[in-house]
Amino acid sequence: MDARANPKGLRKAAILIVLLGEEVASHIYRNLAEQDVHRLTQEIADLDRISPETAIAVLDEYHKLALTQDYLAQGGTEYAEKLLIKAFGEDGARQLLQHVTHAAEMSASKLDSLQKSDPQQLAKYLEREHPQTIALVLAHLTAKQASALLLRLPEEMRAEAVKRLAQLRQFSPDVAQKISSVLHRKLEALGEQSRRAYAGFKGVADLLNHLEPTSSKTILEMIEKEDAKLALSIRNLMFTFEDLIGVPETGVRELLGQIDKKTLALALRGASEDLKSYIFKTMSSRAVEMLKEDMEVLGPVRSKDIHKAQFEAVEVARKLEADGKLVLTPDKEDEYVV
Repeated sequence: MDARANPKGLRKAAILIVLLGEEVASHIYRNLAEQDVHRLTQEIADLDRISPETAIAVLDEYHKLALTQDYLAQGGTEYAEKLLIKAFGEDGARQLLQHVTHAAEMSASKLDSLQKSDPQQLAKYLEREHPQTIALVLAHLTAKQASALLLRLPEEMRAEAVKRLAQLRQFSPDVAQKISSVLHRKLEALGEQSRRAYAGFKGVADLLNHLEPTSSKTILEMIEKEDAKLALSIRNLMFTFEDLIGVPETGVRELLGQIDKKTLALALRGASEDLKSYIFKTMSSRAVEMLKEDMEVLGPVRSKDIHKAQFEAVEVARKLEADGKLVLTPDKEDEYVV
């Protein structure tokens, strides 16, 4: 094949920009450093006629890499590898995963100052940043740290940042790396962190689960107004204390045996009557009486403490699910064989 049909580096990026069109190019340019915009623009100006063979090669590679990022965001490495092998064979799948993973790690390594930074200080810096940049920062934090940072941002910025975080699978690793480099230089004095990959829907669900219910509800409702499908995808991956009402009774009994009694009493103080009734149904009458007494003894409690107790209960449930001891979200199409 002619070398011009298999371009490298900046030339390949320039060809892709031309093929994708002006509207897409404008979105990409907004996330590039000024120096990179000049280099890319100059490369585009220097392009000769793009042959059909070259165009197909560049678009094909772009499609494969975008597909790989999408699969990784939806179900992680194993899920992506399974689908990619089916589509492109073992060698093709391995090369694509290595390329995308390396790009993600390169951008993550540049953000090694975030996890130990003060959320208040970080939020103050990010207030003037583009929502896409905020999403990238959130993606490199743990769910607990990301939720703390999110609550310190202006309320009107939260939903947009979360929406972009959920869509981060569509975000070019090359652009991520450049933004990471800028952030790294600006935040160099704030500490160090370990490397993390992008969050996607699952990361957003974990982040929102760490927020107070009213805050996560407000953010989801704002996203829903703009993108109902995206909001639904996030909701489907979230699991709250109230969702225990959909867990089989055997699973609930297993969970109750692992939760501290005081934590359970506190969590149930903020639960719906339907959930309380469902949980009481899985217990003996004597155990229900004792639990109700524990709830009464608590007296007035703060909603913050109730949320913490409910979150702890959900964390125990998630661990039990990981151990194969209960199912939190049973498939509605599953059938039980007796």
